[in-house]
Amino acid sequence: MGVMGVREVMGDEGDRQGMDRVARIQDEWRRERPELDITPQGVIGRLHRLADRLGEELRLVYGRYGLSEGEFDVLCALRRAGEPYERAPGELAAHTMVTTGAMTKRIDRLEQAGLVTRRRADDDQRGRIVALTEPGRELIDRAFTDHMRNERRLLDLLPPTEASALETLLTTWLSRMEYPGPTGGD
Repeated sequence: MGVMGVREVMGDEGDRQGMDRVARIQDEWRRERPELDITPQGVIGRLHRLADRLGEELRLVYGRYGLSEGEFDVLCALRRAGEPYERAPGELAAHTMVTTGAMTKRIDRLEQAGLVTRRRADDDQRGRIVALTEPGRELIDRAFTDHMRNERRLLDLLPPTEASALETLLTTWLSRMEYPGPTGGD
């Protein structure tokens, strides 16, 4: 994000002159460092603010079900596996993009809550399998339904054409970040 810190962009106060917080910060940097191109800050800064606000809105739903974001993620990964709703811890870590150490802590909390069980893998006595319990499946089905309603509410702040265009842009940008190809002209 260049010279500006992420926390500078994350504040909640708006400008009374019609400028959002990011535009106000850009204005200050233009005055202080006119030799720098601060235009990327307009996109990146707003993405940071948006991600923070979206995270807050999403965590409200998880909290209604007594779940952290990480626990919700683990239960979703198990539910998406299909019957019998189980995966090995390493597979769960890959499906939730967390370390196996962080996964162990999440599984411990979910097991204590009676939402998952652990057992030895049938084909490898050293391996373990994590499975949703019936209460875990019922909880994640309710929580995920509310989660999707909440995401719909948030996305409906945009007209459908803008939401679709945004999805296309984000998909392209993310793909280029995750799988950078050769650069250069035609």
